Amino acid sequence: MNQLGKIIQAEVLRIEEESRGKEIPCRPLFHIMPPAGWLNDPNGLCWFQGKYHVFFQYSPFDVNGGLKIWGHMTGEDLINWEYQGAPLLADTPYDCHGVYSGSAWTEDGIMHLFYTGNVKFEDKEYDYINNGRGSCVLHVSSRDGIHFSEKKVVLTNQDYPEDYTCHVRDPKVWKEDGKYRMILGGRRKDGKGAVLFYQSEDLEHWELEKELTTEKPFGYMWECPDLFSVNGQKILSVSPQGLEPQEYCYQNVYQSGYFLVEKEDGRELQQFREWDYGFDFYAPQTFEDNRGRRILIGWMGMPDSTEEYQNPTVAQGWQHVLTLPREITVREKKVYQYPVEELKEQRKDRAEIKGGEVYSFEGNYFEVEAEAARGDLKICLDEDLHLEYEENTREIRLIFTGAGGCGRTIRKTRLEEFHSVRLTADASCVEIYLNQGEMVFSTRYYPQTEKRSLKLEGIWKSADFYKLSR
Repeated sequence: MNQLGKIIQAEVLRIEEESRGKEIPCRPLFHIMPPAGWLNDPNGLCWFQGKYHVFFQYSPFDVNGGLKIWGHMTGEDLINWEYQGAPLLADTPYDCHGVYSGSAWTEDGIMHLFYTGNVKFEDKEYDYINNGRGSCVLHVSSRDGIHFSEKKVVLTNQDYPEDYTCHVRDPKVWKEDGKYRMILGGRRKDGKGAVLFYQSEDLEHWELEKELTTEKPFGYMWECPDLFSVNGQKILSVSPQGLEPQEYCYQNVYQSGYFLVEKEDGRELQQFREWDYGFDFYAPQTFEDNRGRRILIGWMGMPDSTEEYQNPTVAQGWQHVLTLPREITVREKKVYQYPVEELKEQRKDRAEIKGGEVYSFEGNYFEVEAEAARGDLKICLDEDLHLEYEENTREIRLIFTGAGGCGRTIRKTRLEEFHSVRLTADASCVEIYLNQGEMVFSTRYYPQTEKRSLKLEGIWKSADFYKLSR
């Protein structure tokens, strides 16, 4: 580690030590949160040497963001996590303004990490879009998943097409047909978002392979790209910026969603589906675990959203979490995402909920599973957070009517049929899965009372309540 790295590391350790042991009323049990300060995108997700590894964008220095480094969690079961420190620091000329998002590739007992190094050209007249920053791709490796090699630059701005701005970032690396492949998100000079594909024989020397985008403009920037297959179906996940809000979609500042891909041809990128319709979801990444499951984890937050809503955890010195790990499946061209099965092992004290009656309880860690019959349906949590479904219009809404949303108000879309719901509450983190994961709403929620209540309105076949605990 160089001298700058030692200085940054010492400051990180000091801040984390000051935060250790603080009482955190909204602390989740199962969602990854930062030791201190700010968290955003999940990075470097992988299974390596008997453990799951989750890296994340981390700024312990500033609860509202700031200089980004990588934090690191490991676990054996996707439920219980142990913090391993901050392995990647902004300590070279190629990443001095931030260790931005990236991915992991594991092979032959070695973990490889690729990420975007952010450099702002502050000595020039600053042009945020076209030439105001350097966006290198850097590579490090490790044999134990904890200690990493010297950083190597494998791509610079000069390696990107001339018709691209300086906004090219977030490498995702995998191996296909005997070659290593990398996908990067980008912003073209004509204001159109796209992804770039590179290929390599050795993980060090990369050549541009092709570009993929839509025929018509679809946002000005595509962040955090991911290309993977589930049950033979290829899926391109991107987080577009610049989409105009519509009545039933694109209601957040920025979106995250996917295209079903047949030939990696822009003409095939027709129908974009959002991963999550709630208030707090962005920048997901997937990986395949040792059991062959495709697992997705997202950032349970939203960039540039502070004008609309806030998180009171800022006063406690931290902000944001990652979502629960979700298993991705595909059935009849539909993509489903559902909490990994390990979460059910944390359930206890099952109780039956009767429709039309108020169920009172205490505690911030619980799940509700319910099977619907027909007609209009409604779930009310603490008379503040409401999930409503109108059968005639097929409209489904997530609504805050009290102070628990901290500025969050309503998100709505359409669902053809409502069969089942699973609501998972982990302190201030609420994830709602409809029809076994056909649709998801994720939101932060800050209850205003210790005496909790739940009410199901409409006709339900069954409804069960479970407490969650370690």
